[in-house]
Amino acid sequence: MARPIPLELQPRDPRAELRKRLEEAPVEHAEALLDSYELLGKLHEHGVFELLRGALGASDKLIETAVDAAKSDEAIRAIRNAIILGKILGAINPDVLQSVAVAVGETLGCYEKPIIEPPGLFSLMFQFSHKELRRSMALLNKFLESLGNQIKLRGGCK
Repeated sequence: MARPIPLELQPRDPRAELRKRLEEAPVEHAEALLDSYELLGKLHEHGVFELLRGALGASDKLIETAVDAAKSDEAIRAIRNAIILGKILGAINPDVLQSVAVAVGETLGCYEKPIIEPPGLFSLMFQFSHKELRRSMALLNKFLESLGNQIKLRGGCK
């Protein structure tokens, strides 16, 4: 009759295995290990770990404070305004916005204070003969008209 083969497993020591793997780590990683030890030491010296432990210990209080701040009227308005500004930026044709950026740079982008003398009446009338000026004024007029309609619909500022 066949006899069973005895199986004797050595007890496993995970710490010894980790220590052995660390000792056998390639030399190319030794510098990275030393750098990480140095970084951990600097974090410890500057009290970062104490700060993190305190934050974790007071996490309920921190969350409660953040929720209270987020429930304020100012925070709600700020979030709504950020969403609306995102919609505004998404609605603007990038070519138009690029044109605005170039125009701002050309007129206001110099390092010194721009010196713009107010034009005389005849000079101003002559400027109206330029298509570019009339085109930009038409764009501003359309914007102001739309803004006035929206203010009228919403009842103005409260």
